[in-house]
Amino acid sequence: MATDGTPVVFVHGLWLHADSWGAWVERFRAEGYAPVAPGWPGDAATIEETRSHPERVAGHGVDDVVEHYARVIRELDVKPIVIGHSFGGLVVQRLLGDDLAAAAVAIDPASIKGVLILPISSLRVASVALLNPANKKRAIALTAKQFRYGFGNAISAAESAELHERWTIPSPGRPLFEAAAANFSPRSPAKVNTDNAVRGPLLLTAGGKDHTAPPAITKATLKQYRKSPAVTDYKEFPDRGHSLALDSGWHEVADFVLTWLGQHLL
Repeated sequence: MATDGTPVVFVHGLWLHADSWGAWVERFRAEGYAPVAPGWPGDAATIEETRSHPERVAGHGVDDVVEHYARVIRELDVKPIVIGHSFGGLVVQRLLGDDLAAAAVAIDPASIKGVLILPISSLRVASVALLNPANKKRAIALTAKQFRYGFGNAISAAESAELHERWTIPSPGRPLFEAAAANFSPRSPAKVNTDNAVRGPLLLTAGGKDHTAPPAITKATLKQYRKSPAVTDYKEFPDRGHSLALDSGWHEVADFVLTWLGQHLL
């Protein structure tokens, strides 16, 4: 696939449709990049169709998602920049660690293998799926109340409700079970090649008020890269929650990411 400008692949996380990256895609295209935002395996082209067929996304795990995006990357002429949010942040770390990307930005990423800290707020969000073992094979949707706690706690109730209605979709429960068991499984799909010394730059971000992936998780993730001399940077947005990539303050995060990419001549 020929591209004009550096390709950028956006990877969404659980419970959000790929269209939630729309403003980022437009912004990056205006800056001269060639952005794409593919959905996860089973996601339909529209939010409405994805909501109507949750069985199509059910059962997919982290390995399925990583391989899905790896196939997208293999169709490009050059290694892309990969930008992921939440579980998408875990996915882009795997892609970067496996030398499939030129650089990666993990926005409030889910825990990778080796991160032992589990804040109570994160457990509360994950319990939406984990309380029922059968959910490992199912697709799970968030209620507006659950979205408010996990994503929209740092914005107004009205904006949280609007984002829930506009962007949310059912997502597979399997990744949550895989992340929960990561440190007990030698071959966990949440394992990232954090020791890779020749990979491209990585930016990890955290929202100071994030309930789903609090700063403690991102800081613990940063420590997993201590043996690699490759660039690993950290940025915290103190007043932001897990919705920071799609709420009305998204441009603050996008501006920082674009500046960071420019600093690394990407």
